[in-house]
Amino acid sequence: MNSAQECILTLMNEYCYRIDAGDLQGFAELFRQGTWLVRGDPSGGDTGVDEVMSTLRNIILYDGKPNTKHVMSNVQIEVSADGNSATAQSYITVNQAVPPDFPLQPIFIGHYYDSFECIDGQWCFRLRDISPDLAGDLSRHRADF
Repeated sequence: MNSAQECILTLMNEYCYRIDAGDLQGFAELFRQGTWLVRGDPSGGDTGVDEVMSTLRNIILYDGKPNTKHVMSNVQIEVSADGNSATAQSYITVNQAVPPDFPLQPIFIGHYYDSFECIDGQWCFRLRDISPDLAGDLSRHRADF
């Protein structure tokens, strides 16, 4: 894996770490220059920190955390020849447990399609396009479900 791929993988992982830690502001900051889109969302996605934060208000927190673990797999990263942009795809499985009445279980399985840009030496999301392939019980994760 080259340096650009390592930086992009770190960014992809940071997405998972921040949301699982309940760091909603930090999560939204990842989209300062990008769009976060769930396929099928009639709004067309959220672009920028404020729009992403608006959507995150629906996340249910338990002592400051959503009690989830986002697990990416099958990660594939392609960096452009000029080294200034990249695409990636990966599978995502989101597990959640809310004791005592909601045992550990997968609540979402999907596919991330990402595009990135390197701006002033920093890699950033341009687009995270999320395909919701399989959904379980999201009632403990989002107040709007």
